[in-house]
Amino acid sequence: MEALTTISTKYQIMIPREVREQFNLKPGQKVMFIPYKNSIRLVIVPSIKDARGIFKGMNTDNIREEVDEER
Repeated sequence: MEALTTISTKYQIMIPREVREQFNLKPGQKVMFIPYKNSIRLVIVPSIKDARGIFKGMNTDNIREEVDEER
């Protein structure tokens, strides 16, 4: 889905309705702008409650802190 919006004189943008509905965006929700090559990625930042368990099952065999301690 492509959606076009305009940056206001106060550097604000309006997220089009179709995008808000598709991603269930709500007022007060956090998003992050990430520069990537010649574009900007808009990433939805999950709340702490929604992020719980996000890394469940992650392989922690090679954690950097443990590697650094061995040096």
